[in-house]
Amino acid sequence: MAAKSEPSYKKFEIRTRNPDPKTSILLVIDAQNYFSSMVKPILPSINTTIDLCRRASIPIAFTRHRHKSPADYGMLGEWWNNDLILDGTPESELMPDLDRQPTDAVVEKTTYSAFSGTRLEERLREMGVEEVIVTGVMTNLCCETTAREAFVRGFRVFFSTDATATSDVELHEATLKNLAYGFAYLVDCQRIRDAFSL
Repeated sequence: MAAKSEPSYKKFEIRTRNPDPKTSILLVIDAQNYFSSMVKPILPSINTTIDLCRRASIPIAFTRHRHKSPADYGMLGEWWNNDLILDGTPESELMPDLDRQPTDAVVEKTTYSAFSGTRLEERLREMGVEEVIVTGVMTNLCCETTAREAFVRGFRVFFSTDATATSDVELHEATLKNLAYGFAYLVDCQRIRDAFSL
């Protein structure tokens, strides 16, 4: 029998803390058909994290990145040669295998940050949220930007190491190292399970 591998956060972890279920929200970033090749390998971890949070009565919000017209492309149009996720296409929809309930919030966004132009901060303040748990894709783009913005807006950030993914391991690990250094506590499914004693 193979030895149990070290938790994925241990390599970069600097500070240790567990999320508080009473003041947290789970953000599932852009788990859409457009990103299915990156989401599918981590879908079990995303759904496990969703289940753990739901059982701990933590609200869950999904973000959906989409563009309606060139007027909302911003710099992303230039950066990605207008290869963007267009609203109304199958690629823009959240993946059907996500453990999503009708009561879960969906935040529509047009750039990397889930906070930019979405009123997400105001909604979280109204809910009494002080901590965000970040999962989804892409680790180094929308997840990292959202985590950094949450931090500078005064939220405590927990970033999942096994329920986030991007196009390659080096970019994923670079984000984990940066966030652990200056912005977020690293967690995974097991740490969340232990923290919530579920």
